[in-house]
Amino acid sequence: MPDTTPPPPPAEHRFPCESCGADMRFDPARGMMHCAHCGADAPMEDAPSPTAPLRELDFDTALAARLPEAEMEETRVSQCPNCGADVALDTETHAKECPFCATPVVAGTGTHRHIKPRGVLPFSVDEAAAQEAMSRWLGSLWFAPNGLKAYARKGRRMQGIYVPYWTFDADTRSRYSGQRGTVYYENRTVMRDGKRETRRVQKIRWRPAAGQVARFFDDVLVVASRSLPRDHTDALEPWDLSALVPYRPDFLSGFRAEGYAVGLEEGFTEARGKMDRVIERDVRFDIGGDRQRIHSIDTSVSDVTFKHVLLPVWLAAYKFRGETYRFVVNGQTARVQGERPWSAWKIALAVVAGLIVAGIAGYVAKG
Repeated sequence: MPDTTPPPPPAEHRFPCESCGADMRFDPARGMMHCAHCGADAPMEDAPSPTAPLRELDFDTALAARLPEAEMEETRVSQCPNCGADVALDTETHAKECPFCATPVVAGTGTHRHIKPRGVLPFSVDEAAAQEAMSRWLGSLWFAPNGLKAYARKGRRMQGIYVPYWTFDADTRSRYSGQRGTVYYENRTVMRDGKRETRRVQKIRWRPAAGQVARFFDDVLVVASRSLPRDHTDALEPWDLSALVPYRPDFLSGFRAEGYAVGLEEGFTEARGKMDRVIERDVRFDIGGDRQRIHSIDTSVSDVTFKHVLLPVWLAAYKFRGETYRFVVNGQTARVQGERPWSAWKIALAVVAGLIVAGIAGYVAKG
């Protein structure tokens, strides 16, 4: 008979303060656990070394759904009806605002079974520093409405979110065929206005080229979230992945974590696209010469491994005049990216000012 035993409930992780019993949170500024209730600090027990290597998982084994049970986990999630984000919640959370788009959502009771994170990049930028970085970025924007700047600077709390990523390692060998171009010049005599002129004309001599290149790819990074615009997450790069540490739930205490929406196979397809662009550059370098033509590249990929990792992002989503504007801050480097509205009256004022300046300049020139 089939096993009808229900799966165990998602694990709960609490870190009670030894002084007052309240929940302790990971504090990026201190690099340790902190109790906001009584102010007590506590070191993280058995804190992993940032230099400790993270074990990769075999890609083919994962695709065949043969990963050990220890590599899987279930988390309670709430899905936003607006942007579709799956945000992990604790058991005491029942309703809140979506951190990605500021839409009010009611937490469901469903669970998300997924590959457990292998590594985490702990927050090193605290909320105060993230707010300061965002304020500086907003202040540098021309033509942004003053109302939004004032609204965003009122000190509303930002959400610390761990965003899911995949990293892929792979060995590649590529055979190619193409042509190597050598630039040379010829002198040509032409008639111009009844006179003979000698011109130097560039030409290219093409010769066949073929060969093989090999490259090992390490930690090709692919975002596994669909909740944020791709230009937002791309603009947060680069990440220093050498600071990754083995996954521990205490790093997530006080923050939220998004479940991955881009599956492993789809993530590898995107990683292959990144690899192929690097391989094409390698091929052009190997062909050499002044110009290159590539007719074909045949790449074999082997020993593919991967990790599911969580990277830190501070996020603010503001509703302003019926529109949602999102700002993201890299939780490691404080790099900022966001959506910006345009102030029509500021643009009109700038246009009028430009016309006035042009008119004055024209008047002075005539005088």
